[in-house]
Amino acid sequence: MVRASSKTERQPGPIESLAAAIAARKVILFVGGGISQYLGLPDFHELIEHVSSEMEFFETTLDISDYPIVAEAYLVRNGKLGALRSWMDERWHSPTIEVSKSDIHNLIIDLDFPIIYTTNYDRWLENAFAARKKPFHKVANMADLTLDPKAATEIIKFHGDFEDDESLVLTETSYFQRMSFETPLDIRLRADCLARPLLFIGYSLHDINTRYLLFRLQELWKNSAFVEQRPKSYIFMAQPNQAQEIVLRSRGIEPILAEEADPGRATADFLRRLHTAVAAISRSKGRDPGARRRER
Repeated sequence: MVRASSKTERQPGPIESLAAAIAARKVILFVGGGISQYLGLPDFHELIEHVSSEMEFFETTLDISDYPIVAEAYLVRNGKLGALRSWMDERWHSPTIEVSKSDIHNLIIDLDFPIIYTTNYDRWLENAFAARKKPFHKVANMADLTLDPKAATEIIKFHGDFEDDESLVLTETSYFQRMSFETPLDIRLRADCLARPLLFIGYSLHDINTRYLLFRLQELWKNSAFVEQRPKSYIFMAQPNQAQEIVLRSRGIEPILAEEADPGRATADFLRRLHTAVAAISRSKGRDPGARRRER
């Protein structure tokens, strides 16, 4: 088991290796739903309850993994997702949230990833960049891929964006279509992950969609003659799970485990330690590690 706090290894530990790749601006960050939930956003239980009430479903056996079926039922009944998307947009963007005060979002910006993929529909990541006046280029569809990011951080909305109903990967049909792994954003992901290490934060591996994404990334390399040259990738796990750790390592993903019980504090602590390690590398190379902090 690899823990984020290990400091006794002769070889660089996962934090040190990951920090070196981040300092070289090689790492692609993947941001999952956990990061939004740390802001107090609802989860898919609320979506299921809302649709079930509106459509008068009385089943008591629905759980959070059923949200694509519930969303599919809504689409079949209503013909479009517009009203449901509008409700989600409002519920997921409470005016009481001050993302500029989120340690996690500020640390993501400070770590200066050139490319960020997110499976979140909400705009809090983009809002955090805007609050810090840090340039970004949002990519939610094929048209966005044609635009020049002009050295701004690319924020790629892998499951779509509330501003574009057609981009949303929410219903069961849209998830099944995504499994073909042949959409323009999938093709872009394949190109990106062949050359760069990946870091996943805010993901629950109880979600089959997350596990499928990691499986497909492994499949890209599996039959390659150059599999030994695959960049090391990492996932931060807020809770240990030995079975998942074994499978993740078999797929080329190194788990880094939290030692803090609270997932939000654990994620912030992990990113803070990464930032400290990156700053130390910058100092050793004569760079100014405080420059990004002074952008606030």
